[in-house]
Amino acid sequence: MTSIRLDKRDLILAKGSQVMTRRGYHGTGVQEIVQAAGIPKGSFYHYFASKEDFALQALEHLYQPRLERYAQALANPALSPCQRILAYYRDLLAHFSSREKPEYHCFIGSLGYEMAELSPAIGAQVEGILQGSVDILQACLEEAVAAGELPADEDCANLAAFIANAWQGVLTRLKVGGGTTPMNAFVDRLELLLRA
Repeated sequence: MTSIRLDKRDLILAKGSQVMTRRGYHGTGVQEIVQAAGIPKGSFYHYFASKEDFALQALEHLYQPRLERYAQALANPALSPCQRILAYYRDLLAHFSSREKPEYHCFIGSLGYEMAELSPAIGAQVEGILQGSVDILQACLEEAVAAGELPADEDCANLAAFIANAWQGVLTRLKVGGGTTPMNAFVDRLELLLRA
C-alpha cells in the first residue's frame, strides 16, 4: 500500500511540476495539477496540504536526485578535479546542442523568480538547493587546489559561486531563446578559468 501511495505522489509531483514550470505558480491551480496526473482532485489533498506544500515537495523530488548526480559526476575518480567539472558542463552542452530546438524549462528558476519573495518557505528551499550545488562544486575545486590544478591561494568558495551563478544566467538565456551560444561561451570561459 505504501508503494502505491508513493508512486501516485511521485506521479503528481512529476506531472504537476511540468505544468507549473510552463504556466507558473500563479497560473497553475490544483485542478491543472490533478488533470495532468490523471487523478481526482480530492486525491491531491491526501499527499499535499496546499499548492505551496506541493511546490516545496516538488523541489525536493526533482532536485535531490540532480544534486546527487552532480556530486557523483564531480567525484569521478577516473578524472582529475578540473577535468570532472569541465566534462560535466561539456556533456550538458552536447546534450542541448544535439536538440533541433534547444530550450530549457527550469522548474527551480521559474518558481524562484515568481515566488521567492512571496513565499519565504519556497525562497529558502530554492536557495538551499542552489547553495547545495555551489557546495558540491566548491569541494571539487578544493580538490583541484590540493592536486595542484589551481593556484594554492584560489578562493574556491568565490569561484564556485561565480561558476554556479554564471550557469544560472546561461539557463535563463536558453529559456528565453538564446540558443546555445551563451552555453558555448560559458564552457569556453570555464576552460580558461580552470587552467592551472
